[in-house]
Amino acid sequence: MELPHLTLVESDRSFDYCFGCGELNPIGLHLRPHYDGDRVTATFTPTLDYQGWHNVTHGGILYSILDEVTAYVVLCSGFSFGVTAKSTIRFKQVAPTGQRLVASAWATKVTSRLIEVRGELELEGRDMVAEVESAFIPGDRCKKAFLWDMDGVIVDSAGPHYQSWRETLGARGADYSEAQFTELFGTRDDYIITQVLGPLPHKEVDEIARQKEERYRQLIRGQVQVFPGVERLLKAMKKGGYRVALGTSAPMENVEAVTAELSLRDYFDVIVCGEDVTEGKPSPMIYLHAARKLGVEPGDCVVFEDSPHGVDAARRGGMKCVAVTSTHPAEALQAANRVVGSMEEIDLIQLIRWI
Repeated sequence: MELPHLTLVESDRSFDYCFGCGELNPIGLHLRPHYDGDRVTATFTPTLDYQGWHNVTHGGILYSILDEVTAYVVLCSGFSFGVTAKSTIRFKQVAPTGQRLVASAWATKVTSRLIEVRGELELEGRDMVAEVESAFIPGDRCKKAFLWDMDGVIVDSAGPHYQSWRETLGARGADYSEAQFTELFGTRDDYIITQVLGPLPHKEVDEIARQKEERYRQLIRGQVQVFPGVERLLKAMKKGGYRVALGTSAPMENVEAVTAELSLRDYFDVIVCGEDVTEGKPSPMIYLHAARKLGVEPGDCVVFEDSPHGVDAARRGGMKCVAVTSTHPAEALQAANRVVGSMEEIDLIQLIRWI
């Protein structure tokens, strides 16, 4: 089978009018597929508009639901699109209208030439309605890459950071307020120190930063936690073969301590920290350097951030940005493409559709 030629541009709204999942299609199914890292699922309650025989859902609608969730398995496997090569459906029983259906699908084999998928459709909490086995010819690998900030996005570390800054700067006579900390959180140590203490010799700045970070690493031992929803997303990205980087203003010793403490290192293809660049956020240098190391264009990158400085860095670098309100209110993050209250609110499918 010859693959169709698809030209996707920045303003493409093709998802919006998809019969299966398009939100703007007036006659569509309006499915909202979700991916948990293993299976794509979606629910649908057929009305009388979708019946075949009296009060029985049309078989073509049942197949359309399964076709939609199996196709999303291809996207979650890291491909830009896929074309159905073959599909076999087995109907087990009728599906009455007005009763909620649950569809699920998962990959059984993924190669660059063929993706094999199984799917099931059930009456919610009851019997199997239909099963499907499909094979897709995948298109090109998806070009998207995901760049993560660490503190405030992946790990809940504001408390130990604030305490270590309070102690270190307090020893030098500075009263470091919570408002100052919130404003500067996510920027490089040298910037924070000079903002609070004024101009200092480089050696003194380096020593203050060393003391602060050493104290921070002491405080997080056995205490630091991953924010809810983060590891699920990282697992899904890694499983799908997406390129993933960590871009943080923190020194490498902190990165190594946190990723080792939480067993996160294997999720990242590339790590760029504050020591690798000459400018910290809101300069885009950290994220641009990470994109170069991944071998991707900035326009194909999605950055996860929690601070206005980080959002500015992503946008100035020509990247999309999803901001989470873990350390700053939503109104301070409006420059981001999307603002969420928690990473639990999003999954890989939403990222594919959004950005």
